[in-house]
Amino acid sequence: MAKSFKEVLMAIVPMTLLILILSFIFAPLEMQELLIFLLGAVMMILGMTLFLFGAEHSMMAVGDLVGKFMIKKRNLPLMVCLGFIIGIVITIAEPSVQVLGAQVFDISEGNISRLLLIGVVSVGTGIFLALALLRVVFKWSYYRLMLLGYFVTILASFFTTPEFMPIAFDSGGVTTGPITVPFILSVAVGVTSMVHHDKNNNDSFGMVGVASLGPILAVMILGAIFQ
Repeated sequence: MAKSFKEVLMAIVPMTLLILILSFIFAPLEMQELLIFLLGAVMMILGMTLFLFGAEHSMMAVGDLVGKFMIKKRNLPLMVCLGFIIGIVITIAEPSVQVLGAQVFDISEGNISRLLLIGVVSVGTGIFLALALLRVVFKWSYYRLMLLGYFVTILASFFTTPEFMPIAFDSGGVTTGPITVPFILSVAVGVTSMVHHDKNNNDSFGMVGVASLGPILAVMILGAIFQ
């Protein structure tokens, strides 16, 4: 707990001080607003501390066990299906994905529903997380796979509408949040430790990069369909 608290302090306190300095110089706050801001900062520190502590001692541990379970079963279809389901579930649980869905719904005046966008983003993450697991098992080159992925992304950009381009790349960003990344990394560590017998293998870090391509392509395909 102390370690998590220290990490959160190092991340939030400098940002809080900077906001306070800027507010005093350019936009002075009233006493009530200042107290509300400081109370919010304290609540954020406590909340993030509890979240990081829980993620480290529960979510990441579970992810590591899930990764090892998939390899121990030696069932490739099962591993692909589990990877696909995990990608969908953790994407839906990501708060930033929910926020993006609500914002896109407002900006599009209801033409793109929140459930539709979240569904497309989560399915894209699930497909590419399964692909990332296959990459580890078959030892495909990470650089070649990413190069191919971005090449397909560039091609897809010619078939989607300009309005969907920023949404697509924002979708790739929001799927690398505080819930998605720790769980995917822990699953990757469990998988790579069983495949390569080495928890320090760099393959575990490439999984997040591959999985983040899925939402981008999925939203571009959605844009092509709307076009």
